[in-house]
Amino acid sequence: MERLSAAAPSRARVLAPKWYTVAEVAQMLGYGLSKTKTLVATDELRSLKDGGHRRILPEWVDEYVARRAGEAA
Repeated sequence: MERLSAAAPSRARVLAPKWYTVAEVAQMLGYGLSKTKTLVATDELRSLKDGGHRRILPEWVDEYVARRAGEAA
């Protein structure tokens, strides 16, 4: 008879992203890529340039959402 052993719980560590691409933020917000790029270009959504790409910190996404929610209230 084959004996089954309980597998040890996975200890893999999942790291949260340090920043997002514009496309990732567009998907998270449910916006199109063009709208999200416009938000970045008009500084409504903060971003930084990393080489040839724009990156958005998670807290900047949170700030944008909080600001929009405040405007709606």
